[in-house]
Amino acid sequence: MSDTIKITQVKSGLDSNRKIRATLVGLGLTKMNKTVVRKNTPEIRGMVNKVLHLVRVEE
Repeated sequence: MSDTIKITQVKSGLDSNRKIRATLVGLGLTKMNKTVVRKNTPEIRGMVNKVLHLVRVEE
């Protein structure tokens, strides 16, 4: 398992509920096609699993 993951937002979170939008902001994803690199921790993995339908994940 690598120590970082690359997360790219591929769908809009506008039609999602407030918790999903807050999770995207917590990950640092504020716009479409924005990519962030985060440490591969259980907390980040849990956030990614919540918004998996809106993002693409690369290790």
